[in-house]
Amino acid sequence: MGGYPPYSGFTEFAVALGVILSAIVSLLGTSSRKRMIAQGEARLQDLAEMAGFLDARQVLAVFGPPDMGRTWRNVTLLDVRRARTPMGWLMSSDLVDYVCIAAVVIALMVDHKLMPLVLLTALAVQASGWVVSMRVPR
Repeated sequence: MGGYPPYSGFTEFAVALGVILSAIVSLLGTSSRKRMIAQGEARLQDLAEMAGFLDARQVLAVFGPPDMGRTWRNVTLLDVRRARTPMGWLMSSDLVDYVCIAAVVIALMVDHKLMPLVLLTALAVQASGWVVSMRVPR
């Protein structure tokens, strides 16, 4: 991913910055959803994104029906963690976001021929998380 002399390293830095910003935004959204679930004010979108469900019927089948305010007051973070699918890990896992940030920092600090691959893998993980999150029921 080199580049020509005035821009050598620019591509890697731009990708790294994009991955870090994406991971930070994902971490902020995940913490907001965790707070809503912990307070007993979980909505359909919160549960679907945290668990990785792409259909509202899956949320109803796993967590039961909502109350009159369209919230799930009886669902805990442990319940959501037990029901989490691989897409839930992609969309709303703090661990995945921290690993992406660490991979980017290592890729920028270490000069090895495989580091651009590590950087592109982190980019692919973040991009796939955003693509899957667009399919979450509203």
